[in-house]
Amino acid sequence: MHSKPDFLGSGGQDEFRPELEVESKDGELHLRFFIPSHQEFALPATGIKEVIELSPDRITPIPNASPLLLGTLNLRGRVIWVADLGQFLGETTALNTDRAEISVIAIEEQDTIVGLAVEEIGGMDWLDVQHLSAPTNVPDTMAPFLRGEWSKDADIERCLRLLDQMAILRSARWAG
Repeated sequence: MHSKPDFLGSGGQDEFRPELEVESKDGELHLRFFIPSHQEFALPATGIKEVIELSPDRITPIPNASPLLLGTLNLRGRVIWVADLGQFLGETTALNTDRAEISVIAIEEQDTIVGLAVEEIGGMDWLDVQHLSAPTNVPDTMAPFLRGEWSKDADIERCLRLLDQMAILRSARWAG
């Protein structure tokens, strides 16, 4: 059901790899995903280190940590924090961790890497950020982490919201 996008690749530099192109005439490459409340979000592919599907027992809980933190994960020898992205954004619906696999999006800036646990990966899409509009009907807890939204269907008010990964990485919410 879930695809595991390998958009970062690991081939040689001399190899032509069209899947590594992150800009086109149709916009920029983004990863779409859902949080437990069924809201859809996107992140630019350029800031994503890795997308992994893993067993919940690979995430080590941390006693007395913030409830939005699921724990830590050993990602290729590096220990990173993993947060329930929905709760991080202020949603009350917690991620169901009682299942075979959890999708975690590892985002990175300089030497900082964090994991964002999500309900479901939607896929990779070319999205034009010039068509972003200001977010509407957004809770105050989520607003600082949004860059904008794309309307998907005006009749039923569905939208795809673009997250600001820098705001997420630099948030005081990681401190608990």
